[in-house]
Amino acid sequence: MTGINTSLHSAARHNLRQLSIIRNIALGGQLLALLFFSQIQDIGLPVLVLGAILALYALVIATTWWRTFRYPAITEMEFFCHLLVDIAFFTALLFFSGGAANPFVSYYLVPISIAAATLPLRYTWTITLLSLAAYSWLLGNNLSIPALSPGHHHGESNNLHILGMWCNFAVSAGLITYFVTRMASTLKWQEEQLANQREDQLRDEQLLAIGSLAAGTAHELGTPLNTMKILVDEMVAEQSASGEDLNILQQQLEQCRTTLKQLVATAEGGAGSLEQGSLRAYFDKLFERWQVMRPRVQAHIRYGEKLTDHPVQFHPTVAQSLTSLLNNAADVSPERVDVEVGWDERMVELCIRDSGHGIAPQLQGRLGQPFQSSKPDGMGLGLFLTQATLNRYGGTVSIEPGAEGGTLTRVLLPLRSEP
Repeated sequence: MTGINTSLHSAARHNLRQLSIIRNIALGGQLLALLFFSQIQDIGLPVLVLGAILALYALVIATTWWRTFRYPAITEMEFFCHLLVDIAFFTALLFFSGGAANPFVSYYLVPISIAAATLPLRYTWTITLLSLAAYSWLLGNNLSIPALSPGHHHGESNNLHILGMWCNFAVSAGLITYFVTRMASTLKWQEEQLANQREDQLRDEQLLAIGSLAAGTAHELGTPLNTMKILVDEMVAEQSASGEDLNILQQQLEQCRTTLKQLVATAEGGAGSLEQGSLRAYFDKLFERWQVMRPRVQAHIRYGEKLTDHPVQFHPTVAQSLTSLLNNAADVSPERVDVEVGWDERMVELCIRDSGHGIAPQLQGRLGQPFQSSKPDGMGLGLFLTQATLNRYGGTVSIEPGAEGGTLTRVLLPLRSEP
């Protein structure tokens, strides 16, 4: 989100600089026109008043350019106000130079077009309506300049000409506001989609790298695990240590060997390898394996009431992801972990509550990113892999502070029933 906000602020700053350039071009044209129609072909313009307005406008332009290099960030409201300033200055210039009869009255379309391309629809329509209102006001309120009124010696022709210009402006403003805004929204949507695709591609590349590392690690761990298994079996036979401790150690080693075998089988089977069975049996097996891994954790597991069982098929990595979340809760709260499972015809919901210290303030909004961990010796990959895996199969993971302290982890996963 930080990167997206920075990009938006940079775009707003760039748009304001472009507006400053447009203002400079308009100011230059207005100064040349004032010079020509006052010194070369005098048509009776109030030069001092118009000169003062243009001088003030130049000061606004300079201030705006300076603003583009300063903080805080430029907001949509601020950019909208700049367009309102342009409309106000242009209306003042037209008031003293013929009003709606001035041939440059169509310049009102410029701020409308800019708003349509850069601002939300509500701001664009406001700019359009204010421009149309200013144009309409100038029809009857202006300092008349006869030389700027086409057909001024024929009153009826003049009225029809000005009315036609007003109708043309109203239609043009409406078309620009409607269609340019829609096209700009489409472009923004396409940019967002491309940004999301780039993020997904980057995440997939990270997962591929981690998957390759996991495969290599599995091969490396196979030999030392087999060696430890042989030694533990010999110690169990000789009873050279505490029987209970040796049994736990033997179970852990067996679980490690099983996990490695599943990793290899999953890699060989690909995405088509699915665990099939009933939903209740799936979670019973999942919790049984987890409790073997964490025998000293005080787990309180509860299933929702009045649940009808479903045939289900999940990829093996889903169970690994759910086990990872259970382990996270057990790490911070071994004395109590509350687990609740519920489902309906479409979704299964798993809620995990721990009584740990909760989410650290520095990790707020960053959980789930790679290499971000709240554990002193954590690598910051478990939650990242879990979210990526569950998202791949249509699931979601949310982590939030618990109502009575600790952390609440909620998983929603769509059911994939057997055909």
